[in-house]
Amino acid sequence: MDEISYTVDDFQQISEGKATILFPRNNEVFYNPVQQFNRDMSIAAIKTWRDVTNEAKQQRYERSTNPSKTPPSTQFTLLEALAASGLRSVRYAKEIDGIDHIVANDLLPDAVESIRRNVHFNGLSPQLVRAHQGDAVAAMHSLPRFGVVDLDPYGSAAPFVDGAIHAVENGGLICVTCTDLAILASNNHPETCFGKYGGNPLKAGFCHEMALRLVLNSLQQAAGRYRRYIEPLLSCSIDFYVRVFVRVHDRPLLAKTVASQTGVVYHCRYCGTFATQPFGTIDPGKGQSTKYRIAAAPTAAQSCETCGSGQEIGGPCWLGPLHNKQFVQRMYDAVCAADQSVYGTQPRMRGMLKVILEELDDTPLHYDIATLCSAVRCVCPPLTKLNSALLNAGYRVSGVHTHQGSIKTDAPPHVIWDAIRAHVRETGRSSRIAAGSPADRILSAQPTTDISFEPHKDADPESRRTKLVRYQINPEKFWGPKARHSQPAKPPATKRKQGAEPGSEAAQADESMDLDAKKPKAN
Repeated sequence: MDEISYTVDDFQQISEGKATILFPRNNEVFYNPVQQFNRDMSIAAIKTWRDVTNEAKQQRYERSTNPSKTPPSTQFTLLEALAASGLRSVRYAKEIDGIDHIVANDLLPDAVESIRRNVHFNGLSPQLVRAHQGDAVAAMHSLPRFGVVDLDPYGSAAPFVDGAIHAVENGGLICVTCTDLAILASNNHPETCFGKYGGNPLKAGFCHEMALRLVLNSLQQAAGRYRRYIEPLLSCSIDFYVRVFVRVHDRPLLAKTVASQTGVVYHCRYCGTFATQPFGTIDPGKGQSTKYRIAAAPTAAQSCETCGSGQEIGGPCWLGPLHNKQFVQRMYDAVCAADQSVYGTQPRMRGMLKVILEELDDTPLHYDIATLCSAVRCVCPPLTKLNSALLNAGYRVSGVHTHQGSIKTDAPPHVIWDAIRAHVRETGRSSRIAAGSPADRILSAQPTTDISFEPHKDADPESRRTKLVRYQINPEKFWGPKARHSQPAKPPATKRKQGAEPGSEAAQADESMDLDAKKPKAN
């Protein structure tokens, strides 16, 4: 390996966590301070996965009766497939114990040079953080399998998903970021979303949760080709991107359950009522056997049963749990117990993890209160009022981390609308509602549930009572994804001199430069 040589004064120093990174003074695209939350959450998640994995290994070792058994290794390897400056890999190496080595891969030579420089500047061994230049997909298919694979691309992770599934060990962790929410969380380009993730998005109050479920479905479809199964440990909608942490298992029996956890969503364009349709069911067979069947369809009519408007179909998407609550609880406890200097975004981490712990994990998607009330032209009730109505009716309800002012509940749609109708009777019906309109059809329906707005003790979640940072405000001006990094542009080719005769030396030189300029650039 070539000796690393650089002058510190030529770079600006940026510190995050225990790492201090050197960035070129004229380059502002490598570092995005808003993404510190992403890196903090990733460090906490990998630490929790490490602890859970090592405990499981130790338990298997203690149960084993093999006389030649050896104590299990507590170390693991990690691949950052798109490492850029190496900041994430350097933080992992300095802040996470138990790492055997990290491969920090990038395609661009200047990025690999930056990785080596930053590894050296932070006093880390090049054997601990190994800079690797190459195509990310090729690296994931050619290198030995890793305990953790981290994908944090600019835009979509779709081109790298299959490689990540192949590159991770049995029981290993895959961390995936997707920043293309303009595709995942809107209906502007459904054909692009379907091409990348294998499902249609929906423009709805639950669009960010739908984005998470589309990403998880693409991961599971890739895993299924290898007879592997993904277990979502933590799925987060953050600012302008989604970040998911999934454990991958070599368990073909679990892969058989995928059809019952995958399906489509029927969504009313007007009132926001939705229904899910899984592709399969799991029924008990003879003895201890299990029957996997095709689900009966459909679960919804062509027109919305609430307002009579047309419906649209989203997905296929993941309909199973977004999180492993035991994993999230351990991660939350560890974050709360850590010193404030460990995680620069600790208050926000505590808030998001607490809201996720409060979420119902067996009810896909959620209702946006503003959308429901807009459909019947009424003011929104306090969230605790609507929560109390559903709790008093015998149903469960929670907030969601993906969208403020929303509820996740196991109450059927007609009960939710009965609560909205009861609220409208208290506040008064709008005079702008025309007879026969969808809003009129909703409000004219006869209630089927006794609604009580008596305050319920569980209507106000703990995360709200303790005033945790549940929903982050804009952290800075002009925040969001930064510009994509690119190599410095080559100088333009010299134009042919005026009057140069075709075939002359001057013309041949000009043509040679034109051909060189047209050659494809290395990415």
